[in-house]
Amino acid sequence: MTFEEILPALKAGKKAVRTKGWGASEEYIFVVSDDTLAGEKINPYLMIRTQEEPALSQFMPTSCDVLADDWELVD
Repeated sequence: MTFEEILPALKAGKKAVRTKGWGASEEYIFVVSDDTLAGEKINPYLMIRTQEEPALSQFMPTSCDVLADDWELVD
């Protein structure tokens, strides 16, 4: 799947991963949509879960990620 095809699923609460373009430590990306900081609502953003510590980081897709066709949904 392409990033354009996977994006609606991410917005709907699903998780996705690149099957060929990433190394072994990346597990999946997902959207955080109902977050607050000090009582203020935050715009939705992408997070990535890896096998590293800390496991969660904000995800900013590269041009390679956006143009890739190896995206898959994960459980």
